[in-house]
Formats: sequence, structure tokens, C-alpha cells
Amino acid sequence: MAKPSRKDKQVMFAEETPGSKSLDEINGSIAVPKDAGFWRTLFTYTGPGILIAVGYMDPGNWITSIAGGAQFKYTLLTVVLISSLTAMLLQAMAARLGIVTGKDLAQLTRERTGKKTGIVLWIITELAIMATDVAEIIGSGIALELLFKIPLIVGILITAADVLILLVLMRLGFRKIEAIVAVLVAVILLVFSYEVLLSNPSVGDILRGYIPSPTILTNRSELYLALGIVGATVMPHDLYLGSSISQTRAVDRKDRAAVKKAIRFTTIDSNIQLTIAFVVNSLLLILGAALFFGTNSDLGRFVDLFNALQDRQVVGAIASPVLSMLFAVALLSSGQSSTITGTLAGQIIMEGFIRLKMPLWAQRLLTRLLSVTPVLIFAIIFKGDEAKIEGLLTFSQVFLSVALPFAVIPLVLYTSNRDLMGEFANRAWVKYTAWLITIVLIILNIWLILQTFGLTA
Repeated sequence: MAKPSRKDKQVMFAEETPGSKSLDEINGSIAVPKDAGFWRTLFTYTGPGILIAVGYMDPGNWITSIAGGAQFKYTLLTVVLISSLTAMLLQAMAARLGIVTGKDLAQLTRERTGKKTGIVLWIITELAIMATDVAEIIGSGIALELLFKIPLIVGILITAADVLILLVLMRLGFRKIEAIVAVLVAVILLVFSYEVLLSNPSVGDILRGYIPSPTILTNRSELYLALGIVGATVMPHDLYLGSSISQTRAVDRKDRAAVKKAIRFTTIDSNIQLTIAFVVNSLLLILGAALFFGTNSDLGRFVDLFNALQDRQVVGAIASPVLSMLFAVALLSSGQSSTITGTLAGQIIMEGFIRLKMPLWAQRLLTRLLSVTPVLIFAIIFKGDEAKIEGLLTFSQVFLSVALPFAVIPLVLYTSNRDLMGEFANRAWVKYTAWLITIVLIILNIWLILQTFGLTA
């Protein structure tokens, strides 16, 4: 009998364990036209990228980006650009891993590390998802309070019902989820485009902001905010999510050309949507620079930003309640879109790392409650004090920093493994660039942790 080729091994690896598909109810649920033109094919593959992109513009990014503009004008735009390019590379690798192997990053990590290690990694990753959800829950809760005067604790409880919305949407099909998240992202993009347009920023200064400045490394406060932007941008749960939902399109893994096409169009979709996330994060920083630089305003909280946008002493003649309400609408859209993807990511890591078998509704509800509970307890203890509750955002970034290497290192290892990926393994330049990025991210995140706890000189 002939020895199986690497390509054959890939097919066997993807098919030998029936019933172990990632997000089994939607895996391969969307048909792909075989002989369609470029644009029709791209439309079919468009969707997963937008679910990934919302993680890069969630409420956790808002305060950091706006504060970066308010304190250092446009200088940190270069950090936004570099972070976005890094995200594009890592997410493309995650998508390729899922398409080629038929398994997500959590499943592969569990298979190649064992049960005990898998449980430890699940705990770390679950904490990271909870940390991500903290910003989303707080953002949604505060947005509900600002828009409808709903008490913060009640708003947080309402966010727990997001999972029920997701369950209904899953019955309607995954394309519906993609479409709804796309609408929410469009709201965010339009709101901040409008507010930035009103703020009349200097185009020349903006363009110069994308050129690296040495002050980012020499100014301690500037470096800290730069690290915060990086830490809030490259998040571990998005890598698990990307490796899973890249499999929602029906691809014949026995067909090399089909796999190659799936990788190509999934990567294009991912890069387009992450470019939108880059634009949104740039708009946030530009808004902070154009409206608040030099005003000495306290912009440490969402409520501060909401109030500042209607204060003529802060933002001048363009101040109005409409700007504030639009900000709150965008905040709610950001929180809602991020919670949908966060819940999906929670299911992926739960199934992948600990292979927990339970009804889908119970699994999603458990994932959501794990995230809502600590925020709710904190809100009750401090009686809905927004300032103290938003203080959780800082510490949530620490958990993300701790968890990041546990996602990035396996991703680079697996996608560089020719026995696993065959001809679709990372090319040399991609592999070495990915390792360089990984090392830099780890160093930066360790520095961010030390700075957060005041352990640096």
C-alpha cells in the first residue's frame, strides 16, 4: 500500500473524528459557488471577518484610543496602524489553520498538549474571554443608562439576555448573525465619521501621526498608552474565533484548489474588515485629539466622554446633546456586537479545551453568565458607581496580556508545521515575521502588566 502523502494526511486528520467539528451546528453550513466570478465568491466568503473585526473595536479600545489622542494628539496613530497590521497577519494564520485542518485552535491545542494542560489552558483562556466581556458588558450597561436612564445594575442584567438573542439568531442561520453585526459596525463607523468630520481635524497632522515618532519610546506616559492600545487590539479570543468560523463555508478539503480558494477569499474578507476596524480606531484617536487635546478634560470614563461632547467649554461650538446621544448609540452597538462574538468564542474554547457536552442553549448561557457574574457582583458592591466599575477595564487588559502568549505561540507553531499544514504551512518570511511579532507582543504585554501594578522604575 502506498504511503499517504502530506495532503492525504491532512484529509485523514480532518475526517477521522466525526462529531468533533468546531461549532458543529454551523460548520460548513454556507454553500460556496464553484464557478462564480470574483465578486460573487467574495460576497459568499464575506462575514466571518466582520465578526473578528468587532473584537478590535470593542469598548475596551475606546477609552485608550480617545485618551491617546487627547493626551498626545496624533502621535499614537502609528501604534494603531502597526497593531492593525499585526492583527491582519495573525488572523489570516488562524483562518488558514481552521480551513486546512478542519479544527480550531482550541481543539488542536488540546490534542497536542493533553487533558490536564488543556484544562489549565481553558481556565486561562476563559479568564481572557471574561476580561474581554467586562469591557463589553460595562460599555453596554453604561450606554443603556445614558440613553434610557436605566440603572447600571439593571443594564448589566439586560446584557445577560444577549445570549438569548444569539440563540434566536442561530436558528435563522449564521448569515443573519453576520449581517446584524455588520449593521452594528456600520453604525459605529458612521457615528464616528460624522463626529470627526464636525471636529475639523488637520489632515496634515493626521498623516504625520502615522509616521513613527521616537517620543513613543522615550516618554513614559506615551509608551504606557501605546502599550494599552496594543494590548486592547490584539486579543487572544479572536484567534480562537477566527480559526473556527473560517469553517462555516462548505469546503471540500480533498480538493486542493477549493482549499486554496477558501484561504484566499477568507483572508481578503478578514483584511477588509480589519481595515474597517483600523479606520474606527483611528477615528477614535483623531476625535480625542481634535476635540480634547489641550483641554485638560478628564476623559477616563465613558460618562466623561458623553458629557464632554455636549459641553461648549470643552469641544466648542459643535457641542450638542445629539453628539452625546450618537456616542452612546455607537457604544451600545459596539457592546452588543462584541458580546455576540464573545459568546461564540466562549463556546469554541469550552468545546475545544474541555470537550464539554451539553445542550447548546445551556452552553451559551453558561459562557455568558461566567462573564456577567463578576461585573454584576462588582456593581452591587459599589452600588452602580460607574467610576469604580470602569476601573475594572484596566485590570481586564492584564488578563488579556497574560493569555495572549498561550494563543499566539501555538498558532505560530501549528501554522508553521508542514506535517499538519502541508503546502499551506507558513512561508519562511511569514514564520519569522510571526515569531518576531510574538516575541515583541510578549515583551510589550509583560511591560504593560508591570506598569499597571507599578512594578517598573
